[in-house]
Amino acid sequence: MKQKFFELKLKTNGQKLYNFTDQTISWINENSFNDGILNLSIQHTSASLIVQENADPDVQTDLINYFDKLVPMDERSYIHNSEGKDDMPAHIKSALTNNQISLSVKKKELLLGTWQGIYLFEHRIESQVRKIIHHFIGD
Repeated sequence: MKQKFFELKLKTNGQKLYNFTDQTISWINENSFNDGILNLSIQHTSASLIVQENADPDVQTDLINYFDKLVPMDERSYIHNSEGKDDMPAHIKSALTNNQISLSVKKKELLLGTWQGIYLFEHRIESQVRKIIHHFIGD
């Protein structure tokens, strides 16, 4: 049994989904992980992690549009808006999604469905540098 950590930094450029599946798979391969659990956690409260379709970009557009309707950027609606109109909406969107995801690794393969990818869901308008911690436990 072993465990290992990795910090992935992603630079974002506005609200969208950033696919980091390939970087995660590369890290698994570099370390020759066989079977175990991979926990991913984001160290931010205005972005989140999701597993989502990776084939049709319209899914990503629809998700962003839906969340923008669900949590509008209207500074008059929130007390906390010190960093701009997207400040509190970003925190609410993050609370509605995930700050961590656990995935299985079996026989050196990350277990995702055919059309699934791992995404950082950026909720802020301005560019950010986001940290995603990878924590593998297994053999």
